[in-house]
Amino acid sequence: HVQLVESGGGSVQAGGSLRLSCAASGYTDGSDCMGWFRQAPGKERETVAAIHTGQGIEYYADSVNGRFTISQDNSKKMVYLQMNSLKPEDTAVYYCAAGKFGGSWSWGFWGQGTQVTVS
Repeated sequence: HVQLVESGGGSVQAGGSLRLSCAASGYTDGSDCMGWFRQAPGKERETVAAIHTGQGIEYYADSVNGRFTISQDNSKKMVYLQMNSLKPEDTAVYYCAAGKFGGSWSWGFWGQGTQVTVS
């Protein structure tokens, strides 16, 4: 079982930046990918970014490509999401997830979420 705790959310003006952090603990050896997702009120959860922790394969949603960067520190079991040039439409609850990559991304563990508000 993997426990995930997000931090770093908050309120920021459009054009600003935030960095989200996700701390993983527990049996993390069974997971080889980490991802960030978000869900805005009245909308479905969407994938924001993902990374294969061993191979460094990255994925970004078109809506954030070029503005957001996912990174990892395996020694600290941390994953980060650097968010630049934030827009009001980036407002959502952001979730960290851990899973397996077997040709496609599969997510088994989720954090509790952190709110990001862009005005």
